[in-house]
Amino acid sequence: MSDSLIEFAGWIGVVSYLIAYLLLTLRILHADKLPYQALNVIGAAGLIISSVHTHDQQSIIVNVVWLLIGLGAMVKIFWPTRTF
Repeated sequence: MSDSLIEFAGWIGVVSYLIAYLLLTLRILHADKLPYQALNVIGAAGLIISSVHTHDQQSIIVNVVWLLIGLGAMVKIFWPTRTF
């Protein structure tokens, strides 16, 4: 992957995180809804790509965890558990 694409992925990650947090804070998005979780997953993926390229291990770890949390939340949104 070219350096410019990697940098672009990193910027998409940053912008996605910031938009998600801003819209959550303004109560436009809700943490238990798909758009918020999707923005977080996109943000994490973009920053993972950038961090792998720069060998930034701390950023890789926190963003992999963030990605897994977001994916887990998305699974719960798509397949909610039923309580009887």
